[in-house]
Amino acid sequence: MVSYNGKEFVCYLDLAFEIIRGKWKAVILCNLNEGSKRFLELQRFTGNISHKVLTEKLNELELDGLIEKKVFAELPPRVEYFLTERGKQILPSLKMIEQWAKETFKDTKSFE
Repeated sequence: MVSYNGKEFVCYLDLAFEIIRGKWKAVILCNLNEGSKRFLELQRFTGNISHKVLTEKLNELELDGLIEKKVFAELPPRVEYFLTERGKQILPSLKMIEQWAKETFKDTKSFE
């Protein structure tokens, strides 16, 4: 068993998937690989993610140490999100999963 933030996980793989679980976290991480982004840039890229859900996912990624946010002291306030070293470390694994999906499902027209 692995303990993290007061939760028990079967193994480190279980913990890793908990951290990137969900529809948006991996997408956010991959988008931040291209450089820091502001909130609205991330929201536009993800298409139909709500303000509330994006805020939740960004906060979760920040708490897990995968991203950081920088608040600029200007008016109006500007906030940018960027990957931490820990966040950069997971990207090769996400890219491998993406490549696996491309190869495995390339002939699939829809995921019904």
